[in-house]
Amino acid sequence: MKRLLPLLLLFLSTWTLAEPLRTGLVLSGGGARGLAHIGVLKQLEEMNIPIDAIAGTSMGAVIGGLYAAGYSADELKQIALDLDWQATLSDTPLREDIPYRRKQDDRDFLVKQRLTFKDGALSFPLGLLQGQNMGVVLESLLVHTNEIDDFDRLPIPFRAVATDIATGEAVVFDHGHLPLAIRASLALPGFFAPVEVDGRLLVDGVLSKNVPIDVARAMGVDRVIVVDIGTPLKSASELNSVLDIMDQTTTLLTRTNTERQLATLTDADLLLQPALGDMGFSSFAETQQAIDAGAQSLSEAQGVLAFVAPPGSDAGGNLASSRPQRQAIIHAVEVDNSGKVADEVVLSMIRQEVGEPLNLVRLQTDMGTIYGTDYFSRVTYEVVHDQGHNTLLVHTAGRRTGTDYLRLGLNLVDDFEGDSQYNLGASFRVNGLNPLGAEWLTRLQVGSDQELYTEFYQPLDYGSRYFVAPFIDAEARNLEVIDDNDPIVAYRQKRYGAGINIGRQIANNGEVRFGLSRYRGNSRVRIGDPDLPDVDFDEAFYSIEVDRDTLDNVNFPRSGDEAKFSWRQSEPALGADERYQQIEFKANKAFGFGPNSWQVGGFIGRTDSDVNVAQSSFVLGGPGWFSGFRQDALAGQNYQLGRLVYYRRLTPSYFNAVSLPLYLGASLEYGRVYNRDDTDFDTGYFGGGSLLLGMDTLVGPLFFGLGANEEGHEALYMKLGQTF
Repeated sequence: MKRLLPLLLLFLSTWTLAEPLRTGLVLSGGGARGLAHIGVLKQLEEMNIPIDAIAGTSMGAVIGGLYAAGYSADELKQIALDLDWQATLSDTPLREDIPYRRKQDDRDFLVKQRLTFKDGALSFPLGLLQGQNMGVVLESLLVHTNEIDDFDRLPIPFRAVATDIATGEAVVFDHGHLPLAIRASLALPGFFAPVEVDGRLLVDGVLSKNVPIDVARAMGVDRVIVVDIGTPLKSASELNSVLDIMDQTTTLLTRTNTERQLATLTDADLLLQPALGDMGFSSFAETQQAIDAGAQSLSEAQGVLAFVAPPGSDAGGNLASSRPQRQAIIHAVEVDNSGKVADEVVLSMIRQEVGEPLNLVRLQTDMGTIYGTDYFSRVTYEVVHDQGHNTLLVHTAGRRTGTDYLRLGLNLVDDFEGDSQYNLGASFRVNGLNPLGAEWLTRLQVGSDQELYTEFYQPLDYGSRYFVAPFIDAEARNLEVIDDNDPIVAYRQKRYGAGINIGRQIANNGEVRFGLSRYRGNSRVRIGDPDLPDVDFDEAFYSIEVDRDTLDNVNFPRSGDEAKFSWRQSEPALGADERYQQIEFKANKAFGFGPNSWQVGGFIGRTDSDVNVAQSSFVLGGPGWFSGFRQDALAGQNYQLGRLVYYRRLTPSYFNAVSLPLYLGASLEYGRVYNRDDTDFDTGYFGGGSLLLGMDTLVGPLFFGLGANEEGHEALYMKLGQTF
């Protein structure tokens, strides 16, 4: 016993004085499956397992980079659960953030997908998405690291792995701008466009090192904990969508390099493969399940006790320092701009006050506004620190594919009784004609309602607050004149003219326009008594138009409002046949609770003279616009309408790039349509409503409905390309 005591004391002293083994954490890519890394980190903290270095690829770079930058596992879990993944994994800014000029693009039936032209030739992007919103999220979460260029200076040393798409070589980021390095690491080819860094086009690191074990070892660690969340291969019967094909392709591309890296593991290392089943690349609705699977994989792993820090030692490495809680004071704002518009245009959209702390909430809104101009493929920012002087530097990358856009669309209305309307439309917008951001818009529409419209929009200042917009307009539409609630004649009305508007933008929410215009037109009998007279007319208008739009979605809104006031007077002094005035006011408020959404609206139109109804009238009728009547079956010089619309989303709301949201809804309406001095047409006040089934398709909203009213009218509806 006396001999054993010295040996025991010698062993204890050697164990106490020995250098602790350095542990590296390796986090693989895998899209939504990578959220399992958060569960692993949570268990590492609870089990007192120190981490001395982190190497990550793709989603592993996202989670690993945030953890290395000072976020705890609990904070990462809350971020993952709270984040709007559908918005983050898209390029579309919040609609309320984009400039009002771009909101106007939503007010037609054209599909949102666009064909892009550069130098007159059709151009295609390098990815479905530019990764704008993901970039903004990373910048916001990592703004406190902007002064750190060397990733070894982070609370935990970190490496992110990307792939050079030109050579296939792995690119390991050990320094630079941390959000940019992470963004490059997760640029999945085809889904996200490559990220250009130092002249190289970089894509997702899963193509070269999905499990970067050798990268972690090069950081000087003695052993590694590897979290491999690779997606299992699907059978042919399980490949049912484009996302399934993307998942399968990525899995096939990564298997070889993953197996090569895993073959280097030794008995001193620990391999974790969370049981994620068939969870897919885009299954962000299963965030909690992924986190739980990650935590379970570590708690059940054999040999994990060898990584636990000795009692009384400092596990230290996991969160070596806390993040700054106070944002830096901004002393200057600058832009690094490679787009078509002047630097001053970009600066005018940045509302950060000099001498005030960085306002991240406002800055994210400003990023959406700048990106929403359609001039840039990417808008990012960083805070540059130089001897106590902090500069907010905004980077704008001009679109590689060009900034001229062609949009196509189809509008179809059918009452299932042989009366149908269709319109084919296209618009072509040439952007950035000068440094102030002038644009030339041309719209063409053929079908029941025909139109050719071209407008040159010229901002008058860098902030695009004031503008001038000359235009040329030609249009044709059908008008039904009603006597005693029955149609007696249908006219084909044509008018063509030109004019000019001057106006002012009101932030991102609206605009005011003052205009002068001159039109010539005629209305010819299309259906009805051929002895009825045709109507020829000359019109010349003064006009005022005030618009407001804060809706979050123009087709199925859940928040915000819209309003429009328009006044115009046809004036003989300008060349009109006669004087008359028209006023129209529309207002609509939207709000939602869970899957339920409501719209409350009021609408009024007035004509103040005896001008012929075939010359000037409001065209009404259809679901939500005096339901029960056929689409555009009412032509009246005066109307008022109150309306309540309800719809409920029937399909879940989670990220799916090809989802088709389905809605069940109804409308209740009460109003009147009449002509000022024609007592033969006055509907009187009546109620009506519709039952509707709607779908937000890739080519626009599609409605099927049944409408009825107190006047005894009923109608079936099918509408594609327009909502209420």
